[in-house]
Amino acid sequence: MTAAPLLLPRAAASGSFDNWRIKCLVIALLGVTVAMAALSGFMRGAENRIHDLAFTVFNRAASGQVHVVEMDAASMAAIRSWPWQREHYAAALRQLDAAGVRSISFDVDFSSNGNPAGDRAFAQAIADANAAIVLPTFGQAADFGDGRKLDSLPIPELREHAQLASVSVAPGPDGYVRTMPLGTITDAVARPSISALIAGEAGSAGESLTINFAVDPATLARHSFIAIEKGLFDPALLRGKDVIIGATAVELGDRYAVPRFGVIPGVIIHALAAETLLGARPVTGTWAIPLLVAALLSYGLLGARRRRAVLIRTLAAAVVLVSGWIAARIGLAIWTEITPALAMVMGAGAVRYIVLTRRFAAQARQRDPESGLPNRLAFKARAAVASDRYVVAAQIDDFDALKLAIDHVGLGDLLRRTAERLQVAGGGSGVVYRSEDRTLVWFSALPIDELQAHLAGLRAVMRSPFDIAGRRLGVSLTFGVADCTIADPDSHAAHAAASAKRAGKLWRLHTQEAGAAINLELDLLSELDEALRSGNIAVLYQPKLNLVTRRIDSVEALVRWNHPKRGLLPPDCFIPLFEERGRLDELTLAVLEQAMDDAKRWHSDGLHIAIAVNISAAVLTSENFETRALARIAHSGLPAEQVTFEVTESAHFEDTAEAIAMLERFRAAGIRISMDDYGTGQSALNYLKLLPLSELKIDRMFVAQVHTDRGDAMLVRSTVQLAHELGLKVVAEGIEEAACLDFLTEIGCDHAQGYFVGRPLAANDLAALAAATLPASQPPPLVSAA
Repeated sequence: MTAAPLLLPRAAASGSFDNWRIKCLVIALLGVTVAMAALSGFMRGAENRIHDLAFTVFNRAASGQVHVVEMDAASMAAIRSWPWQREHYAAALRQLDAAGVRSISFDVDFSSNGNPAGDRAFAQAIADANAAIVLPTFGQAADFGDGRKLDSLPIPELREHAQLASVSVAPGPDGYVRTMPLGTITDAVARPSISALIAGEAGSAGESLTINFAVDPATLARHSFIAIEKGLFDPALLRGKDVIIGATAVELGDRYAVPRFGVIPGVIIHALAAETLLGARPVTGTWAIPLLVAALLSYGLLGARRRRAVLIRTLAAAVVLVSGWIAARIGLAIWTEITPALAMVMGAGAVRYIVLTRRFAAQARQRDPESGLPNRLAFKARAAVASDRYVVAAQIDDFDALKLAIDHVGLGDLLRRTAERLQVAGGGSGVVYRSEDRTLVWFSALPIDELQAHLAGLRAVMRSPFDIAGRRLGVSLTFGVADCTIADPDSHAAHAAASAKRAGKLWRLHTQEAGAAINLELDLLSELDEALRSGNIAVLYQPKLNLVTRRIDSVEALVRWNHPKRGLLPPDCFIPLFEERGRLDELTLAVLEQAMDDAKRWHSDGLHIAIAVNISAAVLTSENFETRALARIAHSGLPAEQVTFEVTESAHFEDTAEAIAMLERFRAAGIRISMDDYGTGQSALNYLKLLPLSELKIDRMFVAQVHTDRGDAMLVRSTVQLAHELGLKVVAEGIEEAACLDFLTEIGCDHAQGYFVGRPLAANDLAALAAATLPASQPPPLVSAA
């Protein structure tokens, strides 16, 4: 079954951001930002990584037209001198020319004279060659830190019958060679690069070529120089080919970092540049066109209504851009920068995702995560309706027992179905909100004289149990009503429901008198700190008799408030108030500290008396109670084993898991944990399994007549046996007769507490009573303090 409808704006609903003008403004701002980043070079690194990846994806072999003659380690070992005599170059040139190569390009510096015979031999070989001979020229800095540029050309004797070509290599800002100049100016003459000459390109000075590193250098045809010089090769392999001669031996340097392949020789870079030009020469396109396409795609992306759609559209836009980029690269040889366009769609996607996330967050803040019902924020955000008269709060009785009975998912289901039943019983109009852990609220248009009968009908409807996770669970409700025109009507209605529950009533209306009572309660709250400072919070001690040693060796600390105007207030007058308003931490810590101080004084007098302090379920979910309590116990010097925390078995834990975890940490610190009023709750066995207990305190309703009532006797005896089987001590409360005490001693109960043992006493009186039970030549008779 579905829950009551949630009247909240959908995250996908239209908003100001969905206006087309806003979309255009966002796209314009993103476009300007991305364009500025692209112009500044900020995206260059990312663009390079994308191109490097493309080279890897589109890996291909060399065409085989360009051959590299390597001045390699083998050649260096064979010739054994540097620089080489130019007779070696002449011999290699003649061998290559005889093989019928188309061109021979040298990436070797011939700018200085060698021995005259060698220069003449090399010049003559160049003049006699049928192949086109290309010699290198390049510019270089005059010296370190010198801004002048010196042009390097081959000696005149060599260049008379040769073409000159640039062999300049210019690494980029990141130190990688990615482009090759197609031409440079040396000696005031524009010179094409070797790669441009090989490919028959004009090679204009100032123009550059993006090298296609998809060509694998390992597939280039390579020959050792010494093998060529000695004629140890197959001439048929070189016929009609373009040859580049250059150094590859490590000791000769001339090596550069390139994408994908690391550091490679400069002659290999020239060969890859030539291979790039021999294919479809890449045309460098502008990033502006892909950015414009991205802007158009972003408009549709900004209209996505759900975050999943944003992710899908962003991915689809990126795929469209990358597909177009690949198609242009492969089909048209147009290499454009794609990073700005991708940044545009990613930015638009991020903006839209953030907008939708904020909307979903706003919705989530108004939705109870456990039940899916609208919460108190949604209640406060609801627009006022003229027909509203009252706010009704329904508090679920025994809520903590229900939480223990079912898991988190089951509890959410129970709350949703409870809200649905309330809505259906109310005529199907209005929304039911979960304002607090155990409280559901809604607006009612009924007059007050009809509302009482209506609430009685709602309670009757709730008698039919729910089937939750295979269990049949009944839900009982107590109601509170407040006029919707007052401030915080839901809080007042919830308070009225809590008051009705304490009074055992079906419902209660928040009235001016109730408001006055609240003011009185607030006065007590405001006076707590002063009472703690002035010592008006008193601690009395009810003794516990050890039924084995017959000594009073432990006490229960009981708090009283000696109010200057209202007299001595019992705990029932202020404990529920402080618990409800979250002020119980300070009071509990004050009682704990006073009890520890008294225990230390008793110890100095030779009385080893352990103390027990009542711990409300409310403080077990307090954020800092645990830290403060452990710190005070450690500071007191009293062994933690002498301290017991008593938790009522029927306590209503706001967060059961956290409360149990805190009790386990107390137990790990040495503090004993006792279950008070055992047998009065609805989940006793569940608590025995879940709580890290040291002790059970059997409630007085089972103990007082245990010596005369056979049923009580059986229950108490079996409880003592069960507790001992579980390793727990047992304290029986409500002892008022000697016969009762004798029975408990007989069945092996550990401690007894009640008026027959002793009434609550001040610290000094308790010490005197305990001293009277100390062993002597004859144990003193137990004197009742009743």
